[in-house]
Amino acid sequence: MAGAACGGPSPPVSTAPSTPGPTGSVASPSASPSIGLSDVRVRLRKVATLASPLAMAVRTGDDALYIAEQVGNVVAIRGGRVDPTPVLDLTTQVTSGGEQGLLGLAFSPDGRFLYVDYTDLQGNTNVVEFAMGAGGRAEVETRREVLFVRQPFANHNGGNLVFGPDGFLYVGLGDGGSEGDPLGNGQSLTTLLGKMLRIDPRPGGSVPPGGKGYAIPPDNAFVGRSGVRPEIWAYGLRNPWRYSFDRATGDLWIGDVGQNTWEEVDLQRAGSPGGQNYGWNRLEGAHPYQGSRPPNAVPPLFEYSHATGGCAVTGGYVYRGTLIPGLAGAYVYGDFCKGDVMAFRLAKGRPEGLRQLGVHVDNLSSFGQDSRGELYALSLTGPVYRLAPG
Repeated sequence: MAGAACGGPSPPVSTAPSTPGPTGSVASPSASPSIGLSDVRVRLRKVATLASPLAMAVRTGDDALYIAEQVGNVVAIRGGRVDPTPVLDLTTQVTSGGEQGLLGLAFSPDGRFLYVDYTDLQGNTNVVEFAMGAGGRAEVETRREVLFVRQPFANHNGGNLVFGPDGFLYVGLGDGGSEGDPLGNGQSLTTLLGKMLRIDPRPGGSVPPGGKGYAIPPDNAFVGRSGVRPEIWAYGLRNPWRYSFDRATGDLWIGDVGQNTWEEVDLQRAGSPGGQNYGWNRLEGAHPYQGSRPPNAVPPLFEYSHATGGCAVTGGYVYRGTLIPGLAGAYVYGDFCKGDVMAFRLAKGRPEGLRQLGVHVDNLSSFGQDSRGELYALSLTGPVYRLAPG
């Protein structure tokens, strides 16, 4: 879901230095035998074929898998079968194709509300809430707009929605598109573009007055600063294409799509006060891109180059399931063009034991996690797979 060339062999992967040098040079992670991923065997088990699946969510007290199709439908996989009646049909309201469409979905922690992120017929971002009714379907008459963001170009819309362990909704927005962030949105604190937002979509269980569909948590990093959007949790992001919270630790893992050379994964530890600057467009990964390095830039946890393949990182999850014991605690991710499912663990805060898991997904658009912590991989060409023991 990013504008970049694809193809070629597996890209080199590098850890980013804690304090990048002037050239942004990096060192390769070691494949430590103590990490144990070399013994992991994984296969893909297809559970459904859908129309351009882009995102997956689960709902409290519900075993169904809910999938967002790029064309504008939310569909459910119940008991291993695709429910023929959509959970929600927005196909007449969504611009679909390229990097536009129904891009993300999430359920409120209590499962009562469904939130979706899509580009409308004018290409602008809409985050909308629906109450969930009987039979696990959205009640269209309850539609409520939470957030609207005007998009200057057709790409880099972000679109991921995730409720954090704190109960707040994290909204990922790309830099607004074109190439190289020509409007400087990534480093500007006056716009929501190029940011991770943290909002409360239903403060106190009621619709906030005054026309704004959400409240701002009082401990957001920029609350009270004049001329700064207080919704901002983190900035300097180009296109955060899939991020997730580790269900065991609360750490936030962010896959941020690069420009022409470097893809990156950022790690924000649980308990962070927010306000991190991940560097774009001054930096691409740990490397200078345009202008000087921001003094407060946080380097990526690791990055990989387009030099020998890859084009757009697809962020994933730390595995906390039980079916693949050897994968426990490993971060699983991939690349849209390469399609190889990758994993590594952290050792003393750095990636170790990086390896391909031996499975490939064409047009790897997203990962998902079910209520048991098992992982799924989505292909834009249609298949939805569960990662199974090999």
